[in-house]
Amino acid sequence: MGDPEFEFCVVIDDDEDILMASRLLLRRLFRDVEVARSPEEALPLIQARTPDVVLLDANFARGATDASEGLAWLDKLLAVDPEMVVVMITAHGGVQVAVAAMKRGATDFVSKPWSNEKLLGTVRTAASLRRSRKAVGGKGAAPAPMPQAGASPLLGSSPAMARVHSLIARAAPTDANVLVLGENGTGKELVARELHRQSLRADQVMLTVDLGAVSEDLIDSELFGHVKGAFTDARTDRVGRIQAADGGTLFLDEIGNLPLRLQPKLLTVLEQRQVTPVGANKPVPVNIRVIAATNLPPEKLRDESHFRQDLLFRLNTVEIDLPPLRERREDVPQLIEHYLQHYAKRYGRPVPALSPAARMLLLEHDWPGNVRALRHALERAVILARDEALEPEDFSLVRAMPRIAPAAVVPPTPAPAAVAAASDDLNLERVERRLVEEALKKHGYNISLAANELGLSRAALYRRMEKHGL
Repeated sequence: MGDPEFEFCVVIDDDEDILMASRLLLRRLFRDVEVARSPEEALPLIQARTPDVVLLDANFARGATDASEGLAWLDKLLAVDPEMVVVMITAHGGVQVAVAAMKRGATDFVSKPWSNEKLLGTVRTAASLRRSRKAVGGKGAAPAPMPQAGASPLLGSSPAMARVHSLIARAAPTDANVLVLGENGTGKELVARELHRQSLRADQVMLTVDLGAVSEDLIDSELFGHVKGAFTDARTDRVGRIQAADGGTLFLDEIGNLPLRLQPKLLTVLEQRQVTPVGANKPVPVNIRVIAATNLPPEKLRDESHFRQDLLFRLNTVEIDLPPLRERREDVPQLIEHYLQHYAKRYGRPVPALSPAARMLLLEHDWPGNVRALRHALERAVILARDEALEPEDFSLVRAMPRIAPAAVVPPTPAPAAVAAASDDLNLERVERRLVEEALKKHGYNISLAANELGLSRAALYRRMEKHGL
């Protein structure tokens, strides 16, 4: 197991078994997990050190089932820090409590008893949200001035990004469904958040479902919910993400991973504006705005054997195509300066200077992982920086090859000695990095396909990419 992804988490529950189980499980994600049997006990921990995530039980008083105490404490915690990420733990009255918590500012919820996979996925997504809020200096705050988009967290003033900002500004105030297209790392979730921020639903919840991170067996219940007894493990009613987003925005990330068998069900939701939980006989009306995103190439997205075209037409009322970083190189200097300053501030370091050679390397690199890869490379360089200016070797990047006409490109044949040297290298770090690179290149930097080839989850692959500066 690798290093934890996040720093600090607090779990508040009056059940000792829940506290012990969650502490052991969440150590996979957090360097430090603190537990408390009551909100009063947890408050000093939260005030002394801002947690990435707080898990808050809905009921504390013996025999209580109405969640009034948990919801009251949710209000108090958000009053302490409006950007705090709180995941509610529900057991009784799951549907009503979860919806009430989301409307009052909870980021997400988990139901008792939970599956470990479900808890880890929910908490990881919540912690990632907290990280992104910090990165942009708080909800709605801009990390750098951008005339085209005001307070947008999307950096870039190139013509390509100007078109993106223009589409966002025109589409956001409407309730039109939006499909965001783009390679991994281009910032599709940032576009979704900006659409929500500029919408008439900005004061309501925005719920994210990463369909690439949810196993196919759980997607049905995750999206549509279920009623008690719908299947073997359905011990309580569970509200789905569609119903929990009622009144707000539902962001369906990696929509291309939605199984064909469930696509008609989502189409029905979009057409009729009502959802039927698994095992239920009666539909529930919903009022949502849907934003979807995918890294699928257009030809695959428009292949009826992979994605229903009637659903695609419902999702892409407005289509926003995010350009890869290699097609907006004029934005790279602004991104470099922003992230050098950001990570220097985060880690308490002076902002490092770049040597001319290092700057040229960053400007000429194709960045197959896009802004995410650039950000990780700069973060690593800031952490490991010495007193002198950063040099090319501080970035672990392969220098960009001179650009020549495609017809002249002839794949080189590796020299026998080079092949032997690679196969004889038994250093685990270098071997792992090489395998990850090969899988990413083989699948055109499609994270889902590369992770599957390597036998990893998407999250595990992202951790290894970050570890090796990819």
